[in-house]
Amino acid sequence: MPKNKTKNQRVKITDTVLRDAHQSLLATRMRTEDMLPIAEKLDKVGYFSLEVWGGATFDTCLRFLREDPWQRLRDLKKALPKTKLQMLLRGQNLVGYRHYSDDVVKKFVERSVKNGMDIFRIFDALNDIRNVEVAVKAVKSNKAIVEACVCYTTSPVHTHEGFAEMALQLEDMGADTICIKDMAGLLTPYAAYDLVKMLKEKIKLPIHIHTHDSSGLASMSYLKAIEAGAEMIDTAISSIASGTAQPPTESLVEALQGTVYDTGLDIALLADIAEYFRNLRKKYKRFESEYTGINTKTLVVQIPGGMISNLAVQLKEQNAIEKMDEVLEEIPRVRKDMGYPPLVTPASQVVGTQATLNILSGERYKVITTETRNYFKGLYGTPPGKIEKKVQKKAIGDEEPITCRPADLLEPELDKLTRELGGRAKSTDDILSYALFPNVALEYFEQRESGKLEPELLEEVKETQPPQVPHIPSLAPSEFIITVHGESYRVKVAGTGHKVEGKRPFFLKIDERLEEVMLESLTEVIPATAGEIEAKPTTTSVRPKATKKGDVTAPIPGKVTSIKVSEGNKVSAGDTLLTVEAMKMENEVHTPMDGIVKKIYVKVGDSVNPDETLMVIEKE
Repeated sequence: MPKNKTKNQRVKITDTVLRDAHQSLLATRMRTEDMLPIAEKLDKVGYFSLEVWGGATFDTCLRFLREDPWQRLRDLKKALPKTKLQMLLRGQNLVGYRHYSDDVVKKFVERSVKNGMDIFRIFDALNDIRNVEVAVKAVKSNKAIVEACVCYTTSPVHTHEGFAEMALQLEDMGADTICIKDMAGLLTPYAAYDLVKMLKEKIKLPIHIHTHDSSGLASMSYLKAIEAGAEMIDTAISSIASGTAQPPTESLVEALQGTVYDTGLDIALLADIAEYFRNLRKKYKRFESEYTGINTKTLVVQIPGGMISNLAVQLKEQNAIEKMDEVLEEIPRVRKDMGYPPLVTPASQVVGTQATLNILSGERYKVITTETRNYFKGLYGTPPGKIEKKVQKKAIGDEEPITCRPADLLEPELDKLTRELGGRAKSTDDILSYALFPNVALEYFEQRESGKLEPELLEEVKETQPPQVPHIPSLAPSEFIITVHGESYRVKVAGTGHKVEGKRPFFLKIDERLEEVMLESLTEVIPATAGEIEAKPTTTSVRPKATKKGDVTAPIPGKVTSIKVSEGNKVSAGDTLLTVEAMKMENEVHTPMDGIVKKIYVKVGDSVNPDETLMVIEKE
């Protein structure tokens, strides 16, 4: 134990249970209504801070939970008056997946502080320091705390000396603390000691360590980092901890108790909090997967904890969870092609989605996402290493990539967005939500306006037999009874359409109450044994099956986000016809030939499958 430590240098703890922990283990699905009942006890612990916002929570609130993320922040601030609230901010990407104009960045920071944010952990996915400067200055001007990040990773182009030099630049920029952000759990114990020691020799700021327990090394790495001089660590309450989340809070508190690093936190109070989340976790069981436990393969594939749980959920949605190992093996190859970016959002999402498409399409880079093209154009910044020129050419052709700060190419956006939204925006916060996630925000605004916000279901559909529902008359052979949350509904099945993976889609005539409760969750009903049903989520459609060259299809299942042409338009091979969002990334769909748009079968918002014809292109 170092002799230069004194007893007034206690280690401070940031608990991530309200953000990164459930993002890493439960696909970010924890709802505000489940956070507030335990807030009073969390507020009594004496944490350095609670991480409650940022990362994927903003997107998930709007997209899946149908919550206003700004209202979540206000509610948590009110419920946690004694504890500093902390968020994760992706520099010029904010909490989205592209770079936003400087006026959007400044306004987002301003509104975040007004709504209750105290500490901003700011990073850039490529460690391109140009991409954090505006956000850092905005936080400082709003008198909040800047925790600037060095995104830790290992590769042929990353060194501890390079990380230390970056930390010095961030200190000069005005950071209040420096975070070593180890999003994939790659920081081994002695590497942690060496890196912290090197930073301590270069900078005067407190050092905060963030890691994930994906490889089982996190607690050991924390102890060595603390011995080297780190003042703060991230942990998660034990019942939502370890694996792809952070190591358990209680374990670190106990490990440091009675030493010069003693946190001073009440282990009994932490036990009460752990019990609450232990019971709550059962509610979100459907979002757990076998890929969120400790797995030393993480040291090879280098995937962040939050990405693994979300990737598993997304592959399930594509009916391709059996491809997970292939995707994990493809990710390092794509990362090398892209110049070894640290795998943190949005770079992790770009790399992970492209790797997934490479596997699902059966050919590397047969389908290239819009975000992958933008990456190779330089619109995310400068990659740490050299990119694969052949892949870059496939993505952007002969176009020259940019070398300036990407946001320098962006015009101010706020006024334009305000005009676009008009009366649909109820506040500046709404405008910012729209700026970050246009299509998702519009869906949320529409549901909010109608008074019918429809969050995804948390519970599985319960099945029952017709005799158990005496108040409904006898059923025809093609009719079934299903029970959801104690309510029973009549479902009439009419087989039609083309086959999907050997099964036949069905149209449903559904009791009106069922449409309100679960129409999006249950769109196929297949007769099982007598009196029972088997419910499987899929997409029904009357679109014809693609059979010829001019039949335009989607690369993978997704949702149509834009249509670029109209019937009768002339198009040339390679032109973009529409975009389809899948796994939070946009995929451009191109015409396979020269010709005329003869027929369009889709509209914006439609869900589509790969074997469906979305448009028909015919030769002139």
